[in-house]
Amino acid sequence: MDSDEWTVERHLSGRPAEVVSLYQRFIKLAEGCGPFTYSVTKSAIVLKGERRGFAGAVPKDGELRGYMDLRRMFTDRRIVGSSPYTKRLYVLHWRVSSLDDLDDEFAGWLAEAYQVGQGAHLSGPPLR
Repeated sequence: MDSDEWTVERHLSGRPAEVVSLYQRFIKLAEGCGPFTYSVTKSAIVLKGERRGFAGAVPKDGELRGYMDLRRMFTDRRIVGSSPYTKRLYVLHWRVSSLDDLDDEFAGWLAEAYQVGQGAHLSGPPLR
């Protein structure tokens, strides 16, 4: 592998088994939303829909961090930061450290983000 090439495998290399399991669960939830492609960079593993990226993940020691682009902001213990991204979108940064954190509620947020990846944010006002 080229030393400049970033892959999912490179992001997961050397990470604890628990973190790899978190990543695999995150991807399984994303796959439940529909087809997507990957854009892997040094900073993140980005999931892209038909129109744009909608979520990303960064494996760390002891946890999985990431973000989702949504049409609304909210608070939850897993959300560690949020800010407006455009007039219609917000980026929500999350952190999970247990498979229980990747529950049905999290899956619902990811499904909302997936719709953004398909272009749902292009019509109508932001969700409140």
